[in-house]
Amino acid sequence: MEDLSFEESLEKLEEIVNKLESGNIPLDDAIDEFNNAMQLVKVCNNKLNNAEEAIAKIVEDNGELIDFNINE
Repeated sequence: MEDLSFEESLEKLEEIVNKLESGNIPLDDAIDEFNNAMQLVKVCNNKLNNAEEAIAKIVEDNGELIDFNINE
């Protein structure tokens, strides 16, 4: 799953959510799908964190680093 792009991961996550919301899935399959969804959430979160770090390193015109830490 790590090799998927953010968009692909998000699309697969949406598909899983739709399956689970339909209620037409056996319990064992629902548990497997939920586990897959949690892995996809981690992949998306990692990709977002990496993007945030990259953005935080953008240099202003005067050469100073901009701190875009949005977690504060």
